[in-house]
Parts: sequence; C-alpha cells; structure tokens
Amino acid sequence: MEKRISVVNIIIEDSEAVSMVNEILHSYGSYAIGRLGLPYAKKNLAVICLVLDCPPSVCSALSGKLGMIKGVMVKTMTAKV
Repeated sequence: MEKRISVVNIIIEDSEAVSMVNEILHSYGSYAIGRLGLPYAKKNLAVICLVLDCPPSVCSALSGKLGMIKGVMVKTMTAKV
C-alpha cells in the first residue's frame, strides 16, 4: 500500500488521558518521523504534533483510536507525496 506523509494534531484537555495517548502513540512509533509535544500549563492542556510516514489506513486507525479517548481532540492532514 502507498505511504503518505500525515500530520496528526492532538489536543489533550484531560490530564488523565495523557498516559493512554502516549501508549497508543508508542504502538505506532515505527511510522513516526517526528513528534513535538507542548504543555500549555496556563490552560491545562497538552498539544502534540505528530508527523507520520504511513498508509492512509494506518493514520485513520490511529486518529480513530485517539479520538475515542475522553478529553482528546484529533485533526489529521495528509499530503499526496
């Protein structure tokens, strides 16, 4: 299957969700090009930008798993590269 470059943007509003998010991200680590995590203490949020090189089905599965976690918002952008 054809691989594509995707950027997965994650905002975590519930600090109890952080460990679940990290566990899921770890399981997709072989597809990761890079990850940037920013704590935003003033608003009690965590922001993660994840860049992946993977088939669209893998990115969709990851986004779906993350989106099912309470207090987590996910948006994905994929390039046809």
